[in-house]
Amino acid sequence: MGVIVYLIIMLPFLIFAIVLSQGKGAFLLAGFNTMAQEDKEQYDEKALARFMGKMMYGYCFCVLLWILDELLHTQWLFHVGLVLFVALTLFFIDLCEYR
Repeated sequence: MGVIVYLIIMLPFLIFAIVLSQGKGAFLLAGFNTMAQEDKEQYDEKALARFMGKMMYGYCFCVLLWILDELLHTQWLFHVGLVLFVALTLFFIDLCEYR
């Protein structure tokens, strides 16, 4: 049951990661789509989308570790995925804070 839930969580992340890694879909990013046009022109939209795509791939990897934990019945994979998830989130927040 847990594997199905994790797959349902991972699928939108993966689709979003694929779209963003192609440099498209920046209008879907919260904050960027609400900026004034003159503020948006200060950013490289494709580079921003590719970076967010990489972040989404990182989150997908974390969820994949959780799926493997459910399938292999090991607790350590869940903990590794959780630590990576939190570390990735903190890295992203720290990076955005200095922009």
